[in-house]
Amino acid sequence: MKKVFLSICLLFSTVWMASAQLLPTFQLGIKGGLNFSSLKTDGEWLSSSAKAGYQAGLWARIGGAGFHFQPELYVTGKSSEATFQEEGGNVKADVTFTSLDLPLLVGTRIGLGPIAARVQVGPVVSFMLDKGIGNALKEIPDFKNYKNQAFALTGGVGVDIMKFRADLRYEHGLSDISKDGSDGQKISLWTIGVGYRLF
Repeated sequence: MKKVFLSICLLFSTVWMASAQLLPTFQLGIKGGLNFSSLKTDGEWLSSSAKAGYQAGLWARIGGAGFHFQPELYVTGKSSEATFQEEGGNVKADVTFTSLDLPLLVGTRIGLGPIAARVQVGPVVSFMLDKGIGNALKEIPDFKNYKNQAFALTGGVGVDIMKFRADLRYEHGLSDISKDGSDGQKISLWTIGVGYRLF
């Protein structure tokens, strides 16, 4: 009788735990971090080196059965040092962007309880809030202006420790952000982010 009772309890516990894993959960938190961005061009008239920027905003996670959907919304400051040729030698100018970024990530969580690793990937839509190109860059004929929207693909790894979150991602620019006949330019960056789960 005792074995039957224990077997029933074990079966009930297994079913309950499996059901709990299938139920979707919702999380919401804040996030901040650093990025290192560079501006890549199709032509040879401009080269760039990465500079540090920032990001700050919110993230949410809806998940269940090991997979989750994680939309984020944050303000990002991106910066790159552009080098181009003029009469008399090379000229350097800082190129800066402030954008509102919307990553739409899907991923999986590997681990049990409060500690787990994550793998995530998804598209990013960026809405340019401010574009700074410096007076020197405005004068060259190969450059006109930047678009107000850009698309990228991001992916990376992360870790959850209790309510804290940490991420390392690479974001690859997909869309040409230059316009008015300029040579193609795309933004790519590495990001290091730290987050905290509010609930």
